[in-house]
Amino acid sequence: MTEQPATGTTAATVLADLPRTRGWQEDFYRDVHRHPELSHQEQRTAAAGAARLRDAGYAVTEGVGGTGVVGVLEHGDGPTVLLRADMDALPVREATGLAYASTVTATDPTGVEVPVMHACGHDVHVTCLLGAADLLATHRDRWSGRLVVVLQPAEELGDGARRMVEDSLSAIAGHVDVALAQHVLPMPAGTVGTRAGAVLSAADSMRVTVHGRGAHGSMPQASVDPVVLAAMIVVRLQTVVSREVAPTDPAVLTVGSIRSGSKSNVIDDVAVLELNVRTYDEATRTTVLDAIRRIVVAECQASGSPREPEFELFDRFPPTVNDAEVTERVRSAFATHFGDAAGELPLQSASEDFSDLPVALGAPYSYWGIGGVEPQAYAAAQAAGRVASDIPVNHSPYFAPVLQPTLDTGTSALVVAALEWLAPHGSSRS
Repeated sequence: MTEQPATGTTAATVLADLPRTRGWQEDFYRDVHRHPELSHQEQRTAAAGAARLRDAGYAVTEGVGGTGVVGVLEHGDGPTVLLRADMDALPVREATGLAYASTVTATDPTGVEVPVMHACGHDVHVTCLLGAADLLATHRDRWSGRLVVVLQPAEELGDGARRMVEDSLSAIAGHVDVALAQHVLPMPAGTVGTRAGAVLSAADSMRVTVHGRGAHGSMPQASVDPVVLAAMIVVRLQTVVSREVAPTDPAVLTVGSIRSGSKSNVIDDVAVLELNVRTYDEATRTTVLDAIRRIVVAECQASGSPREPEFELFDRFPPTVNDAEVTERVRSAFATHFGDAAGELPLQSASEDFSDLPVALGAPYSYWGIGGVEPQAYAAAQAAGRVASDIPVNHSPYFAPVLQPTLDTGTSALVVAALEWLAPHGSSRS
């Protein structure tokens, strides 16, 4: 059974005001969910967030890195805490059946009209961060220092944080002592999970173009068949993780796409492979990427390819590696406030660009997960051994975090963690 937060603590005092924010937060969430925006198109969400922050007393800068928003609230002497939420949605057609489901379409960067959905929960992140910002602004008498609130664009593309850094973020934020962020995940709503060290993988997508010599399908002896070449590359790449990476070092290498030719009896002269790599440290990342290049070059030479292969890296995400000391403080504060609902977050194979912010600002950081699945539904799926098949995950058209206690938990987690630095004696002290 979940313990109740200790009465008389700083966090409990601030969060006693949660019923006031809960009403507008739930309405705000439904509105943002109903009106999702693609990466670098988050004007409506950014404007709504900026207005909320101004109303709460923050000095607000808009248009940072495109559509990014930064709010700063100063109150006395003390450390600077940065809290971040991402804003963008995905080109997914919603199938949740919610009364506030998205029916929005938008034009993607290639000029194609696509359906848009908050299929990753960024609407939860924005809503929770704005609620926490409101509560902390209202109860400034309980803390001292500087609070920097960041609404970040384009996490899904992996360049939103970097664009904010390359714009004016450091000048606006100044010195930052600690950076904190969270993500809603397919775990029971009401739970939180922390993890020291590696928590999210680095991600690297690579486009590989290999060249052959085209010919009639009936005369393969006149060709250098790029389809056969691509097939040999795919087979050989399966040995990278199994034979070149230690079994104790997690890594994933996926060939997600192969394209060549347009007719059954024509051997084309080019094939394009698209790969995705997930790793958790720079050494393994380098090993895998170097192995891919080596294998592709060798297979091209073995096939008599008339031209050198071409490599293009894109959609690159940094690893998320939580600072051990910062994460221990967050974990301890969560244990005090959430009791049994606070636990260990398993290693995640997904990727994020949040860490680009604190790394550029020279600040230690911690990133945790909150649950968004109706607890009874999760328990039933778990008991039946059907979590993987019955519980929609992030990026699914059926992903729909339950409104409560998800919003309350995410808001509370940000408040509790921030006060661990901003409150004179930590969030768990009165």
